Amino acid sequence: MIETRLLQYFLAVAEEQSITRAANYLHITQPTLSKQMMDLEEQLGKQLFIRGKKKITLTEDGLYLRGRAQEIVSLIEKTEHDFRENEQNISGDIHIGCGEYQSSSAIMKIICDIRRDYPDIHFHFFSSNADTILERLDKGLIDIGILLDPEITPRYDYQKLPLMETWGVLMPKDTPLTKKKKLTLEDLSGIPMIVPSQTSNNKRFGQLFSEHQISLDIVSTYNLIFNASLMVQAGIGYALCIGGLIPPSTEHNLIFRPLNSAVISNVYIFTKKYQVFSKATKLFISRLEQELL
Repeated sequence: MIETRLLQYFLAVAEEQSITRAANYLHITQPTLSKQMMDLEEQLGKQLFIRGKKKITLTEDGLYLRGRAQEIVSLIEKTEHDFRENEQNISGDIHIGCGEYQSSSAIMKIICDIRRDYPDIHFHFFSSNADTILERLDKGLIDIGILLDPEITPRYDYQKLPLMETWGVLMPKDTPLTKKKKLTLEDLSGIPMIVPSQTSNNKRFGQLFSEHQISLDIVSTYNLIFNASLMVQAGIGYALCIGGLIPPSTEHNLIFRPLNSAVISNVYIFTKKYQVFSKATKLFISRLEQELL
C-alpha cells in the first residue's frame, strides 16, 4: 500500500521538476527524497520519471499517478478538514460541483446568507459538465452536485429544485437568424453547431432532433460556455446552450435566441447515497430546502 506521504513527495517532485528543489520545499535531504522516489517506482513496478540533466519529466505512468495522487491527497485533506470542525460553531469546507447556469444566482444568494451567519464556512466550486461532476461525486471529491436534468441512477439521492433553464442558440449578431425572436429546430438544419458534451443533454437533443427528422452538423463540443462563445466569435459555428450566460454587448458581438419549442431543463441537487455529511454541508442542504423547496 502506498503511503500518503510518498504521494505528497511524488507530487512535489512532479511540480518542481527537480529532486533538489522538491527536497528543499519538503525540508528533507536530496538523497532521502531520491531514494523514496526510486522505492516508489520499485513498489509500483513502473518508471515514473525521465531524469534529464536539467529537469525531471513524468512518463505516461507518472502522469497517470499524478492525477490519481492529486485526487487522493485532496480527499484526505478534505476529510481532515471535516473532522476538525469546531463543535461549538459550525465551520468547514463545502465542495460543490456545478455547471454554468443563470439560475445559480438563487443558490449564490443562499451562500451569501450562510457566509454572513457562519463566516468560518468556506465554499469551493468545481465547474464542469454533469459527467465529470458525477465522477468527482463518486470519488468523494465534492459533497454536492448541482446539475441540469441528469440521468437518474439508484446510487444517488437527488431533489429537483424550482429552478429552470431555457435552451437556445448563441450566434453572431450579424447573422440573418437574429431577426427571429425565437428559433425553430428546423432553423438549425445545415448550420455548423457547437453542442454541450454532457451525455444526458446529447441524448435528449439527439432524440429531439431525430423526432423532427433534422440532422445536425456538429462541428465541436464544449463543457464550459466561455470556450463555446470564443468558437462562435471565431466563426466555427453556432452554440446550442442555455440562455443568460453571455451578456449581449458590442464586446462579444454575440446574441442568444431561445428555441420556440420551449426546450427547458430542470435543476437538481445530487448527493451520493448513504453519504455522511459534515455539519457545514448539512446546513447548506437544509438552507437550500428551506429557501427553494
